[in-house]
Amino acid sequence: MEVGGKPTKKTIFVGGIGEDVDESIIMEAFSTFGDVIDVQLPTNATGRPHENPADLKHRGYAFVTFSSAGDAQDAIDNMDMNELRGRILKVSIARPMKGVTPATGNRAVWESEDWLKQYAKPLAGSGGLRGDRDPSLETTSRDNVEETNNVDQEDQ
Repeated sequence: MEVGGKPTKKTIFVGGIGEDVDESIIMEAFSTFGDVIDVQLPTNATGRPHENPADLKHRGYAFVTFSSAGDAQDAIDNMDMNELRGRILKVSIARPMKGVTPATGNRAVWESEDWLKQYAKPLAGSGGLRGDRDPSLETTSRDNVEETNNVDQEDQ
């Protein structure tokens, strides 16, 4: 987004980071362009309780948030295709993940009231509340069982 010709995004994506780089090195490298508010270095955490956070490796990219969009743009202009500890960095404005809506995140679609109103049947109409079943399905099920029994008897 741009307002008056100036970018408004303050978070940048930094890709191509080596395994020996940590948050403090990122902070040091990018703080020359302005006030760095936050550095995130995503890890390959699986959420297991026995994992030691010190043993986790990062995924090779980081997100750096600046106090101003101008500082973020300066960092992009100066660090994109530049070297950090022997690795060439790819630096750009951070973009939201595709397919994930900010309102729901990683929630199941049926947790949304809008989805339920549009697609869910009332419990009484689905036959689940009273235990009513579609008679055509019951007949088909009985017929299949009888056919299976007949085939078994013929094999003997």
